[in-house]
Parts: sequence; structure tokens; C-alpha cells
Amino acid sequence: MKAIITGIEAFLPDYILTNEELSTMVDTSDEWIMSRVGIKERRILKEDGLGTSYMGEQAVRKLLAATNTKPEEIELLICATVSPDMLFPATANIISDKCGILNAWGYDMNAGCCGFIFSFETVRRFIETGKYKKAILVCGERMSGMTNYEDRTTCPLFGDAAVAMLIEPTEDENLGFQDSIMHVDGIGRHYLYQTAGGSLYPPTEETVKNRLHFIHQDGQHVFKYAVSRMADVSVEMMERHNLSADDIAYLIPHQANLRIIDATGRRMGLTPDKILIDIEKFGNTAGTSIPLALWDFKNKFKKGDTLIFSAFGAGFTWGSILYRWAY
Repeated sequence: MKAIITGIEAFLPDYILTNEELSTMVDTSDEWIMSRVGIKERRILKEDGLGTSYMGEQAVRKLLAATNTKPEEIELLICATVSPDMLFPATANIISDKCGILNAWGYDMNAGCCGFIFSFETVRRFIETGKYKKAILVCGERMSGMTNYEDRTTCPLFGDAAVAMLIEPTEDENLGFQDSIMHVDGIGRHYLYQTAGGSLYPPTEETVKNRLHFIHQDGQHVFKYAVSRMADVSVEMMERHNLSADDIAYLIPHQANLRIIDATGRRMGLTPDKILIDIEKFGNTAGTSIPLALWDFKNKFKKGDTLIFSAFGAGFTWGSILYRWAY
């Protein structure tokens, strides 16, 4: 039994934050941002009272309609996010309620920018047991809610989006989820984090005043680890399955930084046409970025195409998935 993606839909907020607008907010420019990370614009959920569950709900509704699936058929819904509506209840539960999914259980997963690959590994295990036939994996982030728009080093990076995938079983062992390699190194907690809002530093007037609820990133350390770990784990996956660059249809990397993506592709021996990149128009949507690229480029894929997903994120977390497109 293999787990396959049988449908994928996305929700993107209407508002587009361009580099030109950012340059009126902080000391930056389109040239500076493009040369360092390769981002030109990002989507922002600006409306008050809306969060990650709203975007997830919209994506799930589109998915159910596109796949002709009834809400009551869904048995499991997992949401990968670092920007939940609230600490509890789980955003997965809120999305289920909003979409009328009454016969499923589920929960949230937090794995930083590895949210998709860690949660996909989890969902596929449930599917492979044979107990679950229809699961939905939602990856959603409202990164703008924790972005400091007075910090020129981080505010150009992040965007908002949600993607929903229907995951079902197949008996064709040559399709779907083939293998994964996952890692965690807690040293990352020193270089990429959100200080306040949890039990260590609960929200207070002082934490808000000191701007401790925003993303903090030591860019040099994160870049150094990301470049080596993403490349290493992707090459390891190729070696494990005796794959050459010719065997791979596409690399779909986490869309964090164009230089990291380029370095990973070079280590794998891939030509640029085999590396799918949409960071320029969506920015870094954290754990949503790989499925967002899958949705964005899905018309490129043919049944049986060999894909490698590769990501690196807070924690540090990193990993790779070998997947064969199923439709």
C-alpha cells in the first residue's frame, strides 16, 4: 500500500506586498531583496479577524469540490502550521468544523518550514496501515502575523498561503510516497525562533512592548546550515535509490532563499529546468511552500514522474521525500 496525492488546491490572499511597497516601510530596495533571496512579491492576509484556519478552510472547500468528495468521507485531517489561529483548539479541528468534516479526527503539527514533509510522512503512515482511505493534509501559514515590518532582514521574506491535499491509498507500489529521510538538530533553537507567546514567556505588556512576538533569525547561521543540510539530504536520497539526475523529473525545494535552492540543485547535478521555483511571486510561506509549488506547477507533472521534495526549517529540522506523481 502506498499513499498518493489525488487532489491539491490552494488559497492565496488577494493582497500583494511588493518590494517597492516594502522599500517605503524599511531601508531596502527591490535590487537588494532580489539579489539576496530572489523574492519580488508575497501574498498577505490583511483582513482583521481572519487567520490560518480561514485560508485552510478555503483550500479544503476547493479541494472537496475539485475531487467530488463529501466532507463526511474524510477520516483524518492534519494541519501543518507554525501560525495556528490559537494555541488551542487545534487549527485542524477548526478547519474541520468550518468545512463540515464531522467523521474525522486530527491535530496540528509544528515542524517549522519542514511542516509539509514531516506531516506528509505522518499521514502516509496512517494511510499505509489500511485503516484510513481518505485523509486531508492542510499546510497553512499566516507568516505576516509574526513578521516585524520594521526589521529589514526578515520582513522581505515571508508570505501567507494555504494548500490542501487529498491523500488516498493505492496498491501500485511504483506510485506515490516512496521514501523519506528526516532529521532534527535542536541547536537550531538558538538561531531561528519566536521568543514570546508560549509558556516560557507568556504574553505580557512588556513582551509586546519589546517586540518579542516576532520572528527572530540569525541569517548567517541559518543560511550555513540550510545550504549544507538540504543539499546533503537530497543527494543522500538519490544515492539510496541509485538515482541519477536524468532519473529525476523535478526537485521541489522549500522556497526560502534562491541561493540555497541553487546550491541544492547543483549538488544534485540538476539542470535549472528541473528545479521548480516560485519564490519570486509567493516568498517564503514556511511549511506551505513545497505544496504551494506542487499546486502551482501541477500541470507540468506526468503520471510516474519522480520528484524529490527537500526542506530545511526551524528546530533545526530538515529532510527529503522521494515521491512519484500519481495522476
